[in-house]
Amino acid sequence: MTTTRIGFMFSGQGAQTVGMGADLVAASKGARELFEQADQVLSDPISRVCFDGPLAALTESRNCQPAIYAMSLAALAAFRERLPCAPIVCGGLSLGEFAAAQAAGVFSFADGLGLIAARGRLMGDACQATDGTMAAILNADPELVATTCAEHDADVANYNCPGQIVISGGRPQVEAAIAALKAAGVGKIIPLQVDGAFHSRLMQSAADQFSGVLEAAAVGVPSVPLAQNVVGGLVTDPAAIRGNLCAQITGSVRWEGCVRAMLSLGVEALVEFGPGKVLSGFMRRIDPTVPTYNVGTAEDLEKTVAELTD
Repeated sequence: MTTTRIGFMFSGQGAQTVGMGADLVAASKGARELFEQADQVLSDPISRVCFDGPLAALTESRNCQPAIYAMSLAALAAFRERLPCAPIVCGGLSLGEFAAAQAAGVFSFADGLGLIAARGRLMGDACQATDGTMAAILNADPELVATTCAEHDADVANYNCPGQIVISGGRPQVEAAIAALKAAGVGKIIPLQVDGAFHSRLMQSAADQFSGVLEAAAVGVPSVPLAQNVVGGLVTDPAAIRGNLCAQITGSVRWEGCVRAMLSLGVEALVEFGPGKVLSGFMRRIDPTVPTYNVGTAEDLEKTVAELTD
């Protein structure tokens, strides 16, 4: 298909794999230069963790967040070498919102990397200071999930797509909410292997400190609307963007709302950048009629460019 109305999406934490980005660096000058710049900005070269691991180190928030940010934008750079098109809207899941903001021109690659490195470090510290966990709730009534969380002092972390909600909070509180949901007839609940309770009140210390980091950062007007998680809608005002980037650390990720807002602009195709294909999977539940493509590997790049230029 040939289209000019493309939306860009960017992966969130949890999609990381050892070796991510290595084949893109081998195939693309733009991807290689992005990783080289990332290594220069950060004191500890992030490319080494991306390419060589180990997985335990790559999974830590302080490494994982800048790694996925750099890899996702390296994938975008490789894509633009082959198909220099501009999106009409950008959005990303959780930390992916920072890559989306950079793709929309809200801040430079280096400035965004500095922000996400600070975010990952602060969230990692909050994880170590608390005993939190998360769980995916499948095919449950959203109101039931929200009410149950409130009753057991847990939080709703993600509204990802129809049929998938993620809850978060202190381990005893999440376990109590899970037990209550099972008693209410919810049949499928998957505990997540994470190092803390993301998008919950247990991240408040990280949000408080990150607010000051964001206040000192240059945040500009995006070239296209930016879908932001905490409001589940499109934002163009720099002050609102700044506030929302901080609020999403403790707030719910309203990804389904973000996608529907992106589609409201008449998007004809969506391209997911970064490791894995999680967002494309969500799209099959949100709106399977919209063509969705991925750029996470060199093979993905070839397939996506071929499809979009056919």
